Amino acid sequence: MDTLRSALLGLPRRYKRLLQVVTDILLVWASLWLAFVVRLGIDEMASPLRDHGWLFAWAPVVAIPLFVHFGLYRAVMRYFGNDALIAIIKAVTLSALILGVIIYWSSGHAHVVPRSITFNFWWLSLILVGGLRLMLRQYFLGDWFSVAAQHVPFATRDDGMPKVAIYGAGAAGNQLVTALRMGKVMRPVAFIDDDASITDRVICGLHVFSPRHIQRMIDLTGADELLLALPSITRARRREIIAGLEGLPLHVRSIPGFMDLASGRVKVDDIQEVGIADLLGRDAVPAQSDLLSRCVHKQVVLVTGAGGSIGAELCRQILGLEPTVLLLLEHGEYNLYSILSELEQRVARESLPTTVLPILGSVRNPHQLLDVMKTWRVDTVYHAAAYKHVPMVEHNIAEGVHNNVFGTLNAAQAAVQAGVANFVLISTDKAVRPTNVMGSTKRLAEMVLQALSKESAPVLFGGNGDVTLGNSTRFTMVRFGNVLGSSGSVIPLFHRQIRDGGPVTVTHPKITRYFMTIPEAAQLVIQAGSMGQGGDVFVLDMGEPVRIVELAEKMIHLSGYSVRSEANPHGDIAIEYSGLRPGEKLYEELLIGDNVVATRHPMIMCANEDLLPWETLKERLHQLLAALEVDDYARVRVMLRETVAGYAPDGEIVDWIYQQRRLDP
Repeated sequence: MDTLRSALLGLPRRYKRLLQVVTDILLVWASLWLAFVVRLGIDEMASPLRDHGWLFAWAPVVAIPLFVHFGLYRAVMRYFGNDALIAIIKAVTLSALILGVIIYWSSGHAHVVPRSITFNFWWLSLILVGGLRLMLRQYFLGDWFSVAAQHVPFATRDDGMPKVAIYGAGAAGNQLVTALRMGKVMRPVAFIDDDASITDRVICGLHVFSPRHIQRMIDLTGADELLLALPSITRARRREIIAGLEGLPLHVRSIPGFMDLASGRVKVDDIQEVGIADLLGRDAVPAQSDLLSRCVHKQVVLVTGAGGSIGAELCRQILGLEPTVLLLLEHGEYNLYSILSELEQRVARESLPTTVLPILGSVRNPHQLLDVMKTWRVDTVYHAAAYKHVPMVEHNIAEGVHNNVFGTLNAAQAAVQAGVANFVLISTDKAVRPTNVMGSTKRLAEMVLQALSKESAPVLFGGNGDVTLGNSTRFTMVRFGNVLGSSGSVIPLFHRQIRDGGPVTVTHPKITRYFMTIPEAAQLVIQAGSMGQGGDVFVLDMGEPVRIVELAEKMIHLSGYSVRSEANPHGDIAIEYSGLRPGEKLYEELLIGDNVVATRHPMIMCANEDLLPWETLKERLHQLLAALEVDDYARVRVMLRETVAGYAPDGEIVDWIYQQRRLDP
């Protein structure tokens, strides 16, 4: 059978069509002959051919051109679907009607044709022509008798493929079943659905189980994986479902959402691990279109750090708002190339009116920043360029301060000099009462913008003489917590450790973090940047903080494994505690004080934070820069503590240069 199938599939297209036409001629004749037999009885089996041969000559002459017209020979048999069935119904119905007209016109013939022949010919043609194509579809898919075999007593199939159950018997679930059967990588064995009206029914050849009977489904089918085919449900409902699956010996994964499917980024059979977004269970608040477009639509927009996690997502969402020009500033060549290629493909695919320009450079270069903003007359800057990895910055203090503080200063002053209308800083929850250099530098960057926003004609900070200039730039800061999937995120690390068999490493049993998806954070950043009056510190509603150890346990359970612990020494994967890293806090905060004000957006709040006057802050920045130039990191720490409220460094200075000089003075 496999040899014949391969031979038929390997035939040239014209031979396949010729074979279909010949087969259809035979099927039309068979349908017409059976129509007479049904009407006249078995005893008259020979009379149709003897008495009505002229009708047998007309039948294929009428039917085959209609089959050609309705595209029956253009359909690929392996992917034969509902549209092709409708085409068959149309073609067969029309051919039966025309044949009926021919029979009526020839009513004076010596041998009268019974009128019921037309109806009999119609339904028999549907069965033979349509039924044969459905059978051949299963045959060419290599899934011959697979559906029927599941309901034949004592018929078992063990083809070595993983057995999967599908949660959701709707359209997405049925598409997934078809995709899995075609791919022959997994074998679907059951449906699970909340709808009581279809429980214990059979859909697509699979038994539908209630969520209460999942263990019975596992016992009957041997399923070891479960795929969530629920792309349209809310995150809250998805979280409830996942929580109910945690104690079962199933590896839980999901198919993408409808927006990903519609955008073409993924296909329905692209199966992925259950993400933390599903575990958090918080639904994104719909965006307010006027806030999204206010600082972007038909304007020139610059994104610094455009190749990073947040910067790249900002670029994606900004591009959809159709700015005139989108400038991508990035110091990493490969990151810049990657995001540029993605955006250019989207511009071409969607015929967007935006010009996307890559700029290889650094926020450490103030002259380049000013040149870029003046040359393209930038309207809005989204400043995402920063070093954000806490232990890395703790070990490289000078680079962290130069990039996060003076890079922001360079960008902000260039914006003032170039007359940029809007400047939005991407900040972090680690800027609140920081215990690390990264958090303190991000808070100091916020303070730079706060101070500048209060000056109508600031004397700018500079090494070649101070410059006084009118300030028309509206500075805004947006502060939020961890984003899922960003560089250095714990989620990919946990996935990799689980895949390798463990252990999963957590720094502390009590450590918690706020989480938000990258698209949601970027969308809120754009909206918050449109609301500020100048010097505003906006805080995104991150929901409830998540205990990292609980997150690790959930990910282990949903991967089909158990946690190895003192209570369960025979578990699959252990969780080990590695200790807090330099500068790391147990708990993150989003506000320094409690003086928070609501805004028109339910997930964006405005924090009233203390600030220093620009002249005072500028003098502190001079002292900080002087300490950096002589690698006096102890003085750098003192300056940060004196300037940033709440900065309480945890432990000794661990900068690599500082430590080496102490060992080898």
